[in-house]
Amino acid sequence: MDEINSIIHQIDRERIREDLFHLCQSPLPFRTANRTLPGHTKSTLDEADEFLLDRLRRLGYAPWTETAEAQAFGFDATKPRSRAYAKPKPDALWYKLRNVYAQRSGGEHPREIILFVAHKDSQSWFESPGAYDNAVGTATILEFARVLARQPVRRTIRFLWCNEEHRPWTSVTAAENAKRRGDNLIAVVNVDSIGGKSQAEIREGKKPNVTLYTTPEGARLADRVTRANELYHIRLDQRTQKRERPGDDDGSFVKAGFPAAIANLGSFPYEDPNYHDLGDTADKVDMPNVHMAAQAILAAVLMTDRDGAA
Repeated sequence: MDEINSIIHQIDRERIREDLFHLCQSPLPFRTANRTLPGHTKSTLDEADEFLLDRLRRLGYAPWTETAEAQAFGFDATKPRSRAYAKPKPDALWYKLRNVYAQRSGGEHPREIILFVAHKDSQSWFESPGAYDNAVGTATILEFARVLARQPVRRTIRFLWCNEEHRPWTSVTAAENAKRRGDNLIAVVNVDSIGGKSQAEIREGKKPNVTLYTTPEGARLADRVTRANELYHIRLDQRTQKRERPGDDDGSFVKAGFPAAIANLGSFPYEDPNYHDLGDTADKVDMPNVHMAAQAILAAVLMTDRDGAA
């Protein structure tokens, strides 16, 4: 059996589901810097960080963090709920947020780094559980870390859990620090809201994944997700999409000078009917769709680990 095929079949849908429910239903109803649960001493976002750090240590990693300061968005009730964020007021509190990292060092080309990224926070202006956005990506790359914990890799595979629903995005800090260190990021793979799709696609039972790119280097990396879907008979409704300018957390890395970057979402434009709402709950997540997308994404990364930059 092809080695990549064997590895992607180790992805455990039930483990992703369990971590998803932990992060956005119980014990954590959401993940923000500006809300602390009754009787708790840490914010829900800090508690999510501690959950990730504990899981990574148990897997044998030596995770680390970097600090980035950010503010919570305000709430603008005059806007549609999905876009009801407002720029923080000048006197809004600043919070010390953490980017959480772990990595599996490469045995042959350790200086070549493939970076997984997912934002772990939920929106700071409204108490949405943030299941699709983005507990699902958070749990998925944690599952990738589990699968790869004892797997020999040629190139270094790094995992980053950042924060996007606070201002400024902490992926900007991560990208600027990577540039300052001279990191050789040959691929940046953002996992954000996979499986989130329109009501029509839900009714039709479709299993979509859209891989977004901005640059020619990103296009070649996106094509690997498509090829992985075909080669390993994953049967996603997979497509790639070029966007006009860098966006999301992968865009932070493109702007910092790392052009081989992609994002994976369930739909684009994003069409989850519960986007940024109280209805973005774990029970509505299409776990078979998430599992299929996870297989295609991990397969594309393993192809990159085997063959080098796209």
